[in-house]
Amino acid sequence: MSVASGPVPSTKAARQALVQSLLTRGTVHSQQQLAELLAAEGVSVTQATLSRDLVELRAVKVRTPSGGLAYAVPAEGGHRAATTGVDEEMLAARLARLCAELLVTAEASGNLVVLRTPPGAAQFLASAIDHSVLPAVLGTIAGDDTVLVIAREGDDTGPAAAGTALAARFLALATDARPESRPRTLD
Repeated sequence: MSVASGPVPSTKAARQALVQSLLTRGTVHSQQQLAELLAAEGVSVTQATLSRDLVELRAVKVRTPSGGLAYAVPAEGGHRAATTGVDEEMLAARLARLCAELLVTAEASGNLVVLRTPPGAAQFLASAIDHSVLPAVLGTIAGDDTVLVIAREGDDTGPAAAGTALAARFLALATDARPESRPRTLD
């Protein structure tokens, strides 16, 4: 799993965000395994620092369905219970459901996509996009009713094609989950 395409920032916040991402997207059984995953991402960390990070992130060891123990962090959105890695299919299904419920319009300009939502829903949709594993998404910025999605430029496409393709993908997610009404593109 590659979280960053360039040099990894060496700040504590960036390291902890990477640790949290690794714990929520996969099953990590030990600090040694976590240190190896971080090293694969270009982050060198001592065991003491890793231990402090886990405490600050409120990571705990929980029993997995197979009976083993794995690190878990509390989920976002007010849930206090710690959970282990989330299945990518479950994240994709959640994103499709939220697009169907919240996406009003999608419009592309270059490698940027503007998603409109009902008032107050943009940050919720942006969070779902951020937690989904979408290689085409570089990042999101959310306001009250607008999400700005920055698309990665494709290997064989220019910036305009990247944004247009991503806008179409969000619309497809919404319409596949909600066939009776369709969000519209602004042309």
